[in-house]
Amino acid sequence: MIDQDNGVFPAVCPLDCPDTCGLLLHKENGKIVKVTGNPDHPITKGAICNKVRNMTERVYHPERLQYPLRRVGAKGEGRFERISWDEAIDEITTRFRALSETYGPECILPYNFYGNMGILGVDGMDKRFFNALGASVLEQTICNAAGNTGWKYTMGANRGTLPEDTEHADVIVVWGGNIVSTNMHQVVLAEKARKKGAKIVVIDVHRNRTAQWADWFIPLYPGTDSALALGLMHVLFERGMVDEAFMQKYTVGHEALREHVREYTPERVARITGVSAEDIVKLAELYGRADAGYIHIGNGLQHHDHGGMSVRSIACLPAITGHWLKRGGGAVRTNSYASTNGDALERPELRANPEPRVVNMNRIGEALLEAEQPIRALMVYCSNPLVVAPDTERVMQGFAREDLFTVVHDLFLTDTAKYADIVLPAASSFEETDLYTSYWHQYVQLQEPVIAKIGESKSNVELFSLLGQAMGYDPEIFSETPEQMIADALKDTGNPYMNGITLEALKANRFVKLDMAAHATFLETLPTPSGKIELYSETMRERGLPPLPTYHPAVEGYDGERRPSEEDKYPLMFLSPPNHNFLNSTFANSAKHQKMEKMPLLHIHPEDAERRNVADGDPIIVWNDRGRIELVAKVSDAMLPGTVISQGLWWDGAGRKQRVNMLTPNRLSDMGNGATFFSSTVEVKRQ
Repeated sequence: MIDQDNGVFPAVCPLDCPDTCGLLLHKENGKIVKVTGNPDHPITKGAICNKVRNMTERVYHPERLQYPLRRVGAKGEGRFERISWDEAIDEITTRFRALSETYGPECILPYNFYGNMGILGVDGMDKRFFNALGASVLEQTICNAAGNTGWKYTMGANRGTLPEDTEHADVIVVWGGNIVSTNMHQVVLAEKARKKGAKIVVIDVHRNRTAQWADWFIPLYPGTDSALALGLMHVLFERGMVDEAFMQKYTVGHEALREHVREYTPERVARITGVSAEDIVKLAELYGRADAGYIHIGNGLQHHDHGGMSVRSIACLPAITGHWLKRGGGAVRTNSYASTNGDALERPELRANPEPRVVNMNRIGEALLEAEQPIRALMVYCSNPLVVAPDTERVMQGFAREDLFTVVHDLFLTDTAKYADIVLPAASSFEETDLYTSYWHQYVQLQEPVIAKIGESKSNVELFSLLGQAMGYDPEIFSETPEQMIADALKDTGNPYMNGITLEALKANRFVKLDMAAHATFLETLPTPSGKIELYSETMRERGLPPLPTYHPAVEGYDGERRPSEEDKYPLMFLSPPNHNFLNSTFANSAKHQKMEKMPLLHIHPEDAERRNVADGDPIIVWNDRGRIELVAKVSDAMLPGTVISQGLWWDGAGRKQRVNMLTPNRLSDMGNGATFFSSTVEVKRQ
């Protein structure tokens, strides 16, 4: 493909999105001129979002990095000089060796996430390098850790209803997920269900695009999702809309749960959530009497202080109603049926210190300012922590340390890269070989290079191969090709769903479906301690967590029972969910994507706006003790009073401070050490 100047070639969307779309890249004279969906892909079927349709804007962006750079100005200033790759590799390895010898290798930390979802790029040669180096380990919990942990306490593994089956549901509840913007092919499947008579309910804090598309939108106060789930359980048990036979066969703890939810009456839950008692009963009736009720649990609701418990609570609903046995019924948090041979990719045997220092990525600012055991070198790739990490002011202070040696590998001079000592140009996904799985559908895909690398850019595999060889590590391990790595990663996975997934099959077919035969006994083989759906979790009790689903109010924030008073310095709950045209901070520097989003806004309820003398379109300041940002007011009743919403992760621009994570806390969630972005309070005023 790379050698052909003209034609249409298969590709994979690399973005951190459940859809993992099959693409077609149209080339003319060696350059991609158009990106379309691949109609042959069994799930995505040729439909793609605006983000990816305009991917050429990113690949050929005029500000894309072309060669390695060394800092010549102050940190954060963004002044660099061009250097060669040999100089860059020599400087990095020289500094890493010296720091390791003087302070020990755990003074060096990688910081990365899934800016590119290719498995080799984020869980391959990079992990080998840091294992051989003996560096500290990054705890990667910024996205889905709380929800995944809460789901696993109930269901044992992050697996649920298959996407194709959801078109057979007659009630679909989208809970805390803006899937029109973040999972468009689930919308397509839900539309098929709706044409057959299904009702679509959206539960969220904001009347976003998905809520506008729904048949019924139910707004609630942020972080009160578990209370609503418990209120639904109360009604379901009280009115006999439960499946006693299913609970007896497939669950543990249903008797205790039945007694426990008696206290969560519709009236009490209405006071907590802001959802009327009548609507709580109506929703329970709709779901409880459905032939096949499906719940799609989104990403947003887990980003609260008690986000793990919220997901665990919702996950109990299809168990007490028996919807799991109905085609299209059940629930999904994330579908992780695919897995590779991680040891073959990461080579953990290279690490001399099997219990290394671990740094939680949500607390990178705090870690960089630690005095007793300071991090002295940082290597950032596939992430932009100055935009995506919480408590940004402290993150900036940490990155600004002159004694911190920082390397950033990226396509652009991001807000983070401006603080680097060495900046390295990264290849785009269309310029490299990688393996892709989905955390929603059941297809594994192969990406091979379609265009030559832009400038002197290199893939993560190439970069860490060079670093490993320059450090003198095992040449056989650090000279493997991507094809060798993929072939090994697909062998001996220990996962029956991966049967038949080989490099040869992927080269022949581009996308290969998992072997889903094991799914037939899904409910009989749950990997929980009891082997059943755990409505009561003894493991949680042993770990000091409530063994039954329980509502706890936010550490920082309010619910319907506890409203702000004059003593509250910051009376507004602040949330920063995704917008439609960015993916986290990706595309935020693209003029076309910026134009589609127009500007960073703060949605504020008319009551809250009037109280502050704020009108629609006013420039405003949003602040708390962690920081302050400048936005434009959008007066709207799209959420309950007391809640303000700013969508999207914008880079700072045109002299404006608009990075929303200046305001978010670095507290960790109740489960999984996850992020608590949405348990934050602020105040607002006109500029």
